[in-house]
This record gives sequence, C-alpha cells and structure tokens, in this order.
Amino acid sequence: MNAFDRSKTDALFQFSHISHSTQEHLKKVYSSLAICMCLAAVGSYVYIYLVARLVTVSAVSPLALLGLLICLAVATLTSLGLLIWFARLAVLEGFALLTGFDLGPILDSVIAVDPNIIATAFVGTSVIFICFTLSCFCSILLLAYLTSVFFGSTLLFEANTYLGLLVTCGFVLFDTQLIIEKAENGDKDYIWHCVTLFYDFISIFRRLMIILYTKEKDKNTVSERILCKTIPSDV
Repeated sequence: MNAFDRSKTDALFQFSHISHSTQEHLKKVYSSLAICMCLAAVGSYVYIYLVARLVTVSAVSPLALLGLLICLAVATLTSLGLLIWFARLAVLEGFALLTGFDLGPILDSVIAVDPNIIATAFVGTSVIFICFTLSCFCSILLLAYLTSVFFGSTLLFEANTYLGLLVTCGFVLFDTQLIIEKAENGDKDYIWHCVTLFYDFISIFRRLMIILYTKEKDKNTVSERILCKTIPSDV
C-alpha cells in the first residue's frame, strides 16, 4: 500500500467537512485579519516616517493595548446589537493601528541595518501562518524554509527566541482549530477570533524579524572586522 496515498494528502486541503456557516465565518475572520494587517502597516508608517522624525517618543505602553483588549472583551459580554458591533469593530481597528505603531521602534532599527529584512520577515511569517493554518502536513514546507534561513547559525544562539517562535507557530495551528470548533458550536464572534489570529501573526513577525536582524547585524560586524584587518593602519 502506498504510504503517501494521493487521496489522503488531497484531503488535507479540502474543507468540505466544515459546514457552510463556518466557512462564511472564516471568510469574515480572515477578511478582518487582512484589514488589521493594513492598519498595522499604517501605524508603523506613522511612527517611522512621521512621529520618529519629529519628536523622540517611546513605544506605545502595553497598558494602552491591554485597555483596548479589555474594552473589546467587555463589549463582547453585552448584547450584540448593531451599535455594540460597530463599537467593537472600531476598537479592533484601533488595536491593530496601535500594534503597528508599537512595532515602529523595532522596524526603525531594522531599517537602519537592512530594509530588506522587513520584507523577508513578512514573507516568512506569511508562509508560517498559512502552513500552520492549513494543516500539520504543511509544516514540512515550513521546516525547509526555516532550514534555508537559519542554516549555519549557532544552534544554541538565542535559544529562547527560536523556542518562542516555534511555540507561537504551534499556537497558530491550535487557535485555528479552536476557532473552527467554536464556530461549529455556534460561536460566530469573528471580531474576537480575528484578534487571536492577529496576535499570533504579529508575534511570529516580531520574533522572526528580530532573528533576521540579529543575523544581519552580526554579519555586518564580522565584515567590518575583516575590512579593518585588510586595510593597513596609518603609522
């Protein structure tokens, strides 16, 4: 018997087992997630090219983001009328905007080293997110990608960062399955489900960008040392 039966592998990418109402719910979740990504990009742009160029500011206090999450959770407990729905949607958009603003200082430091790191980290995060959202089988693609990116680096270097990245990747798979299970049981709160996936995406992006930033910075340091040794010093 073929261990890699094509019918079994194709079933991993079929979603017929998910009810139509849940599929519609997932469309709303990922549409909201896409909007949050755009708003986060706007928030980062505002910090890097406007705020940071004019005044010296610190990162957004975590209390501000926590406050918005509390407001969103409290609004969830109230009756889901049209007014409350618009209020929760506004809080979600504000949370995404402030999250992007909070990423501003890190992005600003990364741009100073190599702006291409941001694009690489975003593509890598998207690959990770999509793979773990679809199925565990797709983690093979993720493993190949991470191997190509991190091969040659010290295995125990910043082990906590790498471990945190792997744990967060696991949360993407867990949260996606949990959202589907809740939707099948009647929980169609796509705004709160969007917050869960948005947080997972930002966590992966942040950690992956830090790893790439550290690697590029170390590479530049080594290059500078080699250059200093090859250029004779003036006597």
